Amino acid sequence: MRCINEPIARMANSEDHCTGRFWEGRFKSQALLDARAVLACMAYVDLNPIRAAMAKTPEQSDYTSIQERILHPETHILRPFAEQETDGIPFNLKDYLELVDWGGREIKQHKRGYIPASAPPILIRLRMDAAPVLDYLARADLPGFGAMGPVSMLRSFAKSLGRRFIKGHAFGERLCPERL
Repeated sequence: MRCINEPIARMANSEDHCTGRFWEGRFKSQALLDARAVLACMAYVDLNPIRAAMAKTPEQSDYTSIQERILHPETHILRPFAEQETDGIPFNLKDYLELVDWGGREIKQHKRGYIPASAPPILIRLRMDAAPVLDYLARADLPGFGAMGPVSMLRSFAKSLGRRFIKGHAFGERLCPERL
């Protein structure tokens, strides 16, 4: 980092006719020794826009990994922490969203923003309800759908197969509501 910071500081100081560091303080690194430390650091970074009062909720915080995970949950799994781990970080997306939501509700005296207590829990805000899934799994006579998902994706899937309709729209609306 010193090799990156020093030339930038020299150029900026030359332009501004001043001396000193370009950024507020020196770069600091901290070893993250286990999955819990990685998760804590991820949550800290994902909460930065909320703490700076730039966003009210994680799903509204632009240019963050949590917003990207929310928008594209199928492509953003929590990767393994170390090479010897094959199962990934022992946290699924819903758990991580709840961790960030819970952490963002804490009011810090030296920070401007937080997730308001009046905001519903993140899984409710994102309409990620487990009840329809549990209802579906409890059924003795599981319906035979060719696809399952939000209605918009069912329509796209049908179109890709050259069909106009795929069975399961009503169930898709209930099980996988479209994101707001």
